[in-house]
Amino acid sequence: MTVRRSIAALLALVATLGVGITVGAQMKRPYHNGAVYQLQFIRVKPGMENAYLSYLAGPWKKMHEAGKQAGLEVSYRVISTESHGPADFNLILVTEVKSLASLDMDQDKVEELMQKVVGNDDAQMQGYKDRAEIREVIGSRLAREVVLEPKM
Repeated sequence: MTVRRSIAALLALVATLGVGITVGAQMKRPYHNGAVYQLQFIRVKPGMENAYLSYLAGPWKKMHEAGKQAGLEVSYRVISTESHGPADFNLILVTEVKSLASLDMDQDKVEELMQKVVGNDDAQMQGYKDRAEIREVIGSRLAREVVLEPKM
C-alpha cells in the first residue's frame, strides 16, 4: 500500500513539474535585457572644468576610440549635469559594452590596449595622479538597459 502511495505521489510530482516547465517555456515577457553600461560619476573641482574636458577630448577619447575599433566597447559619451551640493557629481562618463560577460572575458585585451594607447604602468599611474588634482571620482555603477519589447 505504501509503495502504491509513493508511486502515485511521484507520478503527481512529475506531472506537476512537467506542466510547470511547459508553462515556463511558453512564457513570453514584454521586455528583454539590452545593452550594458559602465557609469562613472565625476565631480570636477571648481575652476578645473576646461582642464578636465580637455583631457576627455584628448587622451580619454583616444582610448575609447581604440576600444571601439578593437571591439571592446560599443559607444561612449560624456553627460554634464548640475550638482546638488559641494560633494555631488557634475559629469557622468558612460561606456556601453556588448555584455556583462564581455567585461570579464576582455580584461586581458583591455590591459593590452591601455599599455599601447596610454603607456606602461608608470605612465598610467602618473595620469591617475594628474587627474586627481582636477577631479574626484564619486562612484561608479554597472547598469543594464531594459528594452520594453518582447525578445524576438
